[in-house]
Amino acid sequence: MSNATELTEENFKGAVASGVTLVDFWAEWCGPCKMIAPILDELAADYEGKASVGKVDVDSAANLAQEFSVASIPTLIVMKDGAEVNRFIGVTQKSELASALDSALS
Repeated sequence: MSNATELTEENFKGAVASGVTLVDFWAEWCGPCKMIAPILDELAADYEGKASVGKVDVDSAANLAQEFSVASIPTLIVMKDGAEVNRFIGVTQKSELASALDSALS
C-alpha cells in the first residue's frame, strides 16, 4: 500500500493549497513510474508531518496533466502553497527530491 495520497481533479486544489507537496504525475502502464514508486513511498514516510506526497493518475485526471503541461511521465512537481517551485521529469534520485523538498520547506 502506498504512503502517497491519490490526487484527483476533485481534491487536487485543496490538497496542494497550503504547505509543501510533491506531486507525481504517473500512469499504471508506465515502467519508469513503477520504478520510482518505492522512492516516493519512502519520501512520504520520511516527510510525514512536514510535507506530503500525492499521485495524479494522468489517465483518470487528464485535465490536471494538461493544466500542468505534463508531456512525459513520471513528472514530479514540488508545490508550495499551491504554486509550482520545482519540477523533475523522469526517474529522479531520492536525494535530489529530498533536497527539493527541504528547499521548499525552508
